[in-house]
Amino acid sequence: MPFCCPHLDRADVDALILPDAWIGAGILRDVVWGQRDHGFDPDEVHDVDVAFFDPDDLSRQRDDAAQRCLTSIADLPWEATNQAAVHTWYAEHFHAPPVPPLASVHEAVATWPETATCVAIRPTPPMRSVSGEAQLAPAGIEVCAPYGLDDLLSGVWRRNPARISIAASTARLARHRVHQRWPSVVVYNPTRS
Repeated sequence: MPFCCPHLDRADVDALILPDAWIGAGILRDVVWGQRDHGFDPDEVHDVDVAFFDPDDLSRQRDDAAQRCLTSIADLPWEATNQAAVHTWYAEHFHAPPVPPLASVHEAVATWPETATCVAIRPTPPMRSVSGEAQLAPAGIEVCAPYGLDDLLSGVWRRNPARISIAASTARLARHRVHQRWPSVVVYNPTRS
């Protein structure tokens, strides 16, 4: 994904600044569904979600520092979130019941609002020989998709009941103007998910 994924390939972001960093959620949906219906327009991107996992610093300042780091690399609307800290602010931010701590980015992705947005990617380095001289396999993309890719690739909006309420899902559906933005997307009524 040339739009934003290469920026996570830098060593300072990947290991030192943002451990276990992944791009996911709405940006992937926007790219895939935009291409399905009318072509992806980067100017329509409201945020580029970057999920990372740093259990050693659960402060909101950690997210702010991550966003500053990303902005210094590329001028994109980054939204960096330390998934290890979500339990410390989720209830207050979303006016919802408290949630337990997460153990990994993979576990976090499984709680995201719609099954089509429960997807995250990150670049993988090329595989090299033990000596490091020969490239055995090209760089690629690692995919985290706990519910699979069918809904994302087929254009299906379906509530993920793992964490989001029916009321919150209905509000998200209206806010995202799904049928105007992506006319071919099939919406499963959140009250019947």
